[in-house]
Amino acid sequence: MMHPSIATKLEKLVARLEETGAELSDPLVVQDQERFRRLAREHAELTPIVERFETWRGVVAQIAAAQSLLADPDPTVRALAEEEMADLARAKAEHEAALQRLMLPRDADDERNIFLEIRAGTGGDEAALFAGDLYRMYAGYSTRQGWDLEIIHASPGEHGGYKEVIARLAGRSVYSRLKFESGGHRVQRVPATETQGRIHTSACTIAVMPEVPEQEIHINPADLKIDTFRASGAGGQHVNKTDSAIRVTHVPSGIVVECQDERSQHKNRARALSVLAARLKEQEQRAKQEREAATRRRLVGSGDRSERIRTYNFPQGRITDHRINLTLYRLERVLEGDLDELIDALIAEDQTEQLAALAQE
Repeated sequence: MMHPSIATKLEKLVARLEETGAELSDPLVVQDQERFRRLAREHAELTPIVERFETWRGVVAQIAAAQSLLADPDPTVRALAEEEMADLARAKAEHEAALQRLMLPRDADDERNIFLEIRAGTGGDEAALFAGDLYRMYAGYSTRQGWDLEIIHASPGEHGGYKEVIARLAGRSVYSRLKFESGGHRVQRVPATETQGRIHTSACTIAVMPEVPEQEIHINPADLKIDTFRASGAGGQHVNKTDSAIRVTHVPSGIVVECQDERSQHKNRARALSVLAARLKEQEQRAKQEREAATRRRLVGSGDRSERIRTYNFPQGRITDHRINLTLYRLERVLEGDLDELIDALIAEDQTEQLAALAQE
């Protein structure tokens, strides 16, 4: 059943579509290219919503017509009317669900590529191993989605895994699928070195940051401290021979980014600045979320890195997302990259919360 306030908003969108259509045919508007492009974009965004709304109204009219036939003295007519009513009710529900999705505020970053940062937290070597597990999980999911993944920076753990790993994931709708992964991830398992079978708890933090297009990067060069050094660790023949690795420090915020994946110092510098821009944007968004938290907070969480969002319990083979109280007993498959059930549930919960807020506006 469509909420009356949403129906009222849709009626206003119908009127707005007519207004934009009229303005786009105005010769004065056509001459103003910037205004014309803005109106054309708005018209294109409104059209599918209004078309779906008109279809929904047509179905509602058909239901009213079929309703009158339910009192017909002819039992055959009544039976046909009941069958038609059932079909129309299903169509009405489908159109309402589609309209509600179309009405949700769009996240401008949803189609962007991302930088994925995984950092080992409490737990020492076991946390680093868990960071490696998480990286492989997202790498597996990336392969399933047909995305491209490349490591930007990696600091291996002493006994495997990573102390820190930063990867760039590129493809369709990357941020929209992974944006709720930011936060604290906890693992409960018996380490290989544990002789008495005791379960240990370790943690990692994950940050998912939309990539900032080059034209949107506005960082004052005076705020940067840039150091070059020789790349270290396993790699190609260039390792430890040239000062190609880059460390960028953003002095005002204290954010430090290292990149040593490319042979070229210039490419490493460009990558480091891109990661820095993404971190600065994330920092700005977190500050904004904190300011708005008192009045409106999304159910699935703010994405704060300190927020514990998920537990991976190996002895029980379960994974629990604490934000939506979802527990799945298929840990092995999840760690192989089968994340759709978790991600779809998080997106559905977020949409439900947004629809509730939309109905109250």
